[in-house]
Amino acid sequence: MKRQHAISPTSDSIEKWHALLRDLSPGVRNWVSTDGLVWLHLLKTVTAGLLALGIAMVLDLPQPRIAMSTVFVLMQPFSGMVLAKSFYRIVGTAVGAMAALTLGALFVQQAELHMLGMTIWISACIAAAVRYRHFRWYGFVLAGYTAALIGIPTVAAPHDLFLAALTRAAEVTVGIVCSSAVSALIVPQRSSLALLRALELRYCNFTAFAADVLSRQVSRSAFERRFAALVDEIVGFEATRIFAAFEDPAMRLRSHRLGRLNSEFMDACARLHALHQLLKRSHAGNASATMATIDPCLRELAALLTLRRDASVDVSHVSARLRQFQTALPRHVRQIREQLHEPSAELLADFDTAAELLYRFVDECAKYSDTYSALARREDRPQERSANHYVSITNGYVVAFTFIRSATVMGIAACFWIGTGWPSGGLAVIGAALACALTSTAPDPTNMAVQMGLGSALATLVGYAFTCYVYPNIDGFPLLCVMLAPVLATGAYLATRKRTAGLGVGFSVFFCLLAAPDNVVVFEPDLLINNGVALTASMFLAAIVLATVFPADMRWLIERIIGDLRAQAVLACKDQRPELNQRFQSSTHDLASQLRLLLTRRSRRRRHALRWMLATLEVGHAVIDLRNEVSRAHYLQPLDPRWRPAVEAVLDRLAQLFERPDARTLDGAFVAVRSAIWTAQDLLAAVRTDPGKRHDVQRILSCLHFIRTALLDKDAPFASR
Repeated sequence: MKRQHAISPTSDSIEKWHALLRDLSPGVRNWVSTDGLVWLHLLKTVTAGLLALGIAMVLDLPQPRIAMSTVFVLMQPFSGMVLAKSFYRIVGTAVGAMAALTLGALFVQQAELHMLGMTIWISACIAAAVRYRHFRWYGFVLAGYTAALIGIPTVAAPHDLFLAALTRAAEVTVGIVCSSAVSALIVPQRSSLALLRALELRYCNFTAFAADVLSRQVSRSAFERRFAALVDEIVGFEATRIFAAFEDPAMRLRSHRLGRLNSEFMDACARLHALHQLLKRSHAGNASATMATIDPCLRELAALLTLRRDASVDVSHVSARLRQFQTALPRHVRQIREQLHEPSAELLADFDTAAELLYRFVDECAKYSDTYSALARREDRPQERSANHYVSITNGYVVAFTFIRSATVMGIAACFWIGTGWPSGGLAVIGAALACALTSTAPDPTNMAVQMGLGSALATLVGYAFTCYVYPNIDGFPLLCVMLAPVLATGAYLATRKRTAGLGVGFSVFFCLLAAPDNVVVFEPDLLINNGVALTASMFLAAIVLATVFPADMRWLIERIIGDLRAQAVLACKDQRPELNQRFQSSTHDLASQLRLLLTRRSRRRRHALRWMLATLEVGHAVIDLRNEVSRAHYLQPLDPRWRPAVEAVLDRLAQLFERPDARTLDGAFVAVRSAIWTAQDLLAAVRTDPGKRHDVQRILSCLHFIRTALLDKDAPFASR
């Protein structure tokens, strides 16, 4: 009972929020749910930034601007995101400070060696951030960036290093506390609420999509587009789940259930994709008339799932209806099968495979509905404590090239600084580190670096105007807040727009670093311009290097990532670890999401990568089903000594096909699958008198036949190799 009450505050918050929205007019409700949230985020961001500035001034910290810039780097729309980032920022700041102290102690007044060590450290941190991604990304980035902020300005004055580390940590802590407090206390937008709304929307979208697929109303291009959107939701769900766990104890208690829900959603999507593929192939071939006989079952299931579009339908009711449909499905299929007029063995295999895939899809869809319904009702179920492994994979070349790109950018900036003795050269190195860090996981890092450079140039111009004309003519902290608020809000607003995110981040952060007031204001506009030029130059230097030195979307690297994607099918064929299905599903979706971020929208390369993802999911899932069915039907080997070698040949040939896809390996895989089908048909005749064993062999035959149709699919990427 205690666990059921743990989530009640979140439930009350949802009900109060929905009640408030219902009391408003439709126009106001729409504004509150869209632009109103943006304005609320701007208000909270500016409030937190000015609060951090004021507290740092009261504490007489040397650079209050660092506390304010911390807020703009840290602030997010949802409080869970801010708390998660704050936690890892604290860890990263502590590690970075220790790294700066260590490098300063090892290379006292040795600028060349100190910058070499700093470059290696920061580049390694950025590479590790790309490797681990998601919520851990921020900790690694801060470990590198903080070391630069502390260590680089004190290269020539090592006696100031320890004091700089302490004051830097204090300034960052003020920014962390202010952003976290404002986000959590002023009209908090909780990640847990956003997660629950996203789950509801995802369930509605999935059932509507499934109903369209079952009704055969989705074209190939539309299916690929909508299925790819589901892949993005699967990957994004994991990050949101972590954010929600930071702010809501109830979500932490139900973390395993949420992981289970995502796993079951992946299974349901995979079953839907397999069923769609078989229906598409049968419609294009000679089996369309035979397969049309199963359309009544498909239409009935589509009508059942379409009910979910009505918000008044209870998910538990839909789940119960799915179980009823699943119970009655075998009888309906037998009746339809008996009415077929002398079908060939090929057409009968198509029909049996479609029926088996339909049954499996209903089963996975019912499991997904059961878990989602239990989560909505806050029930405590034993299976939520089971392990759910979500595996993220990053190609080793991507990590290595990230290290090389970051080291190249910082090396060029450091060599120029040391060679010329430019007073603002140290800030250029810091800017280079910041550019490499913030663009490391961006979909288009070059464009983001260019936007950050433009934001830095704009921040320099606005900062010059403030330094020369605003600060000398105002007096007192309240008036300072009034003058800063519009500028800070503008930068925060630009950062919320997808097309101008880099511009907004660059303007907000660099305006704070360049022109935000300190406790002792120094009138040095020439220094401000020098620093602004240094930051802007470092941003454009980063853009040039990112576009020329191992760019993230180069064809060779994309092919390596696609190779990692295909390797997941090899894993499905050979891996013996437990939870194989969850590992296969999560890693495949994770790699597919990376490819979608790297490749241009509506490009041929993106469609090619998507089709490899679909083929990998299709064949890999069928192979896992085949291995599970074969392990349960262990009694088949004594009946026919050819059986185990035939299955092993199928697994070996399919693994070779995904390792080296070409016409020869495709022919070898097809021959192995066909031979296994013939052996399984002989076994089916041998066990025909035993209903249980007959059903086992029929399920094995369905898996093999589905793999065969996948290999023959003209739209599959095998044929294009």
